[in-house]
Amino acid sequence: METFSVEFLGCKVSYNDAQAVRERLQAGGLREDAASDNIAVVNTCCVTHEAVRKSRKAIRRVARRATQVYVTGCGANLADAFDGMPDNVTVVARRSEDTPAAIADDAGVLACTVADHRRERVRAFLKIQDGCSFSCSFCVVPQVRGPSRSRAAPEVVAEAHRRVREGYREIVLSGINLGCYRDRERKLGLAGLLRALGSIEGLDRIRLSSIEVNHLTEELVGVMRELPAVAPHLHVPLQSGDDRVLRDMARRYDAEAYLERIACASGMNLTTDVIVGFPTEDDAAFDRTLALVATMGATKVHVFPYSPRPGTRTADVDPVPAEVKKERSRRLRDQSARAARQRWHQKLGQDDRVLIDRPGRGYGADYSPWLVDGPVGSLRSVRAAAVAEEGIIAA
Repeated sequence: METFSVEFLGCKVSYNDAQAVRERLQAGGLREDAASDNIAVVNTCCVTHEAVRKSRKAIRRVARRATQVYVTGCGANLADAFDGMPDNVTVVARRSEDTPAAIADDAGVLACTVADHRRERVRAFLKIQDGCSFSCSFCVVPQVRGPSRSRAAPEVVAEAHRRVREGYREIVLSGINLGCYRDRERKLGLAGLLRALGSIEGLDRIRLSSIEVNHLTEELVGVMRELPAVAPHLHVPLQSGDDRVLRDMARRYDAEAYLERIACASGMNLTTDVIVGFPTEDDAAFDRTLALVATMGATKVHVFPYSPRPGTRTADVDPVPAEVKKERSRRLRDQSARAARQRWHQKLGQDDRVLIDRPGRGYGADYSPWLVDGPVGSLRSVRAAAVAEEGIIAA
C-alpha cells in the first residue's frame, strides 16, 4: 500500500485545509506515515517572510525522502514563492476547496472508499468560510485566498454531526474572515449558524476561532450568551491601537470604535492579534497600542513583527529596525502574560469544565489553560485551586 504524509504551517484554517487533504488521501486507500517516502504534502504559509522561509525549508527537507511532494496552502498561491524547488515538487496553486481532489487526481488515488477518519486533535476545526474581500494595506491573504465565500449551512451542520459521531466534544468554527459568513440562499449569518449548531446533541462546546471587530454585533454576542455550548471567548484582531497606523493599515475602524464594539462582550475572555513595527508606527503609536491592549484586558496577544509582503501596498516599505520590533514584541507579550495571570487568579474557587487535549493539560470554557489530570479527549468538571506559570491548577 502506498503511504503519504502531511505537514502544515500557519493558522487554524491552514490546519483545516491540511486535514481535508489527509482525509481525501486516506479515503482513497493510502496509509498515513509521518516518514512516508511515497507522497508528501506540505501545506504552506506566506503571511510573513519568515513563514515562507520555513515553508521552503520544510519542502526541501521532505523532498529528500519522498518520491512526490505536493505544495499547497497560501504560499502555493503566492507567485514565485517556491521557485527553484527540486524536480519532485509540484506546487498546487488552487483554492483550498479544490486542492484535495487535485492532489488525488494527479497522484492517481482511487475514488473515496472510506467514509470517516478520526483527526489528530481532540477538537475539530470546521471551516465555514474562506477568502477575504477586504484590502488591508499589509495583507497578502486576499490575493492568495481569493474573495470571501461561505459553505452552505446544511453542509456545515452535517459535518458537525459527523465530527460528534467521531467522538469530538468541541468544534472550532474557522475561516479567514469568519464574520463574513453568509448562507444567502437561507438568509443565514454567523449568529443563525450558531443557533443551528447549538442544537446538536452531544456537541458540548462550540468556539469561534477569530472575528473582526466590525462583525462583533449585539446579536452575535447575544446568541453566544444564550447558547450554553458556545464558549465565552472571543479572538478579535486589533493590529494597532494608534489611529494613524490603523488608517495606514486600512483597517476600517479606529481605537475608540474598537473599544466600543468589544464592550458588548464584557465578561468574556478576549484575545487579539497585534502587528508591531508597521512602517508608520513610532514609539508613541506603540505606547497607544500597549494602552489599548491593557484597557481591553487581552489575556493573549499574538504578536507579529511587521513583514513586507509582495503585492501589497506596503511591500517596499520597512523602516523600523528589527531590534525595535523585537523589543516591542517582548513588551507586548509580557503585558499580556500579566493580564492572563490576573484573570486566572480571579477564577480561584470557581468551577469550570476543562477539555483535556494533552496529558495533564486542557482548556476551560473561556480558553484559559488548566493543569488537570484525566484522559485526553475528556471533559472534566474542575475547581480552580491555585495558579501556576502555565495556567490554573485544578483541585
